[in-house]
Amino acid sequence: MDIVAAEINDYLLAHSEPADEVLRDLAELTRRDLAPQSGMQISHDEGELLTMLVRLTGAKQAVEVGTFTGYSSICIARGLPDDGHLLCCDVSKEYTSVARDHWARAGLTDRIELRIAPAVETLRSLRTEPYLDFAFIDADKTGYPAYVEEILPRLRTGGLMVLDNMLRDGRVLAPENDDDRAIDTLNEALVADHRVDVVLLPVRDGVSLARKR
Repeated sequence: MDIVAAEINDYLLAHSEPADEVLRDLAELTRRDLAPQSGMQISHDEGELLTMLVRLTGAKQAVEVGTFTGYSSICIARGLPDDGHLLCCDVSKEYTSVARDHWARAGLTDRIELRIAPAVETLRSLRTEPYLDFAFIDADKTGYPAYVEEILPRLRTGGLMVLDNMLRDGRVLAPENDDDRAIDTLNEALVADHRVDVVLLPVRDGVSLARKR
């Protein structure tokens, strides 16, 4: 979603931490070989935001729902301490094979665990006490409510949940399909949820930050 003018977009990227060779190569490979699915990859500025948020929360235990080719997982894992752990949930061996290659190049394989299975099943298999520090959700939109309900009880007080694509290219104002309706309904639910403090930011296609009370 083009929230800002193209020249401002260029300025934003020029004044954020630059992507290193691993991320540049991953972005180029994804654009070249996986169009039109490459649109599922987050932008670099959003990746830097994830790294910053992980560091600010002091997270050690993180989970990601929707890994694709691994850009966001690299950004999250880089924000973790050396003994941190990121659990990635995805259903595609094809896309995540690209992620695995780039995790290795980035020296992050010891911090990242990948489980290939429906994310709800993976989340339900986790221990139930609140131990997660950070969660990032960027997967099938109709599944978001279920992912939120599985993650929140496992998120510690002060832990942060980040949700992507919360504006749906602006269609939250007039939903056109099931994905749009699911996100619009979730936005309403989150702002009314007594368990979290939430802010919806106009970053790319909309990023919601939900901090557990």
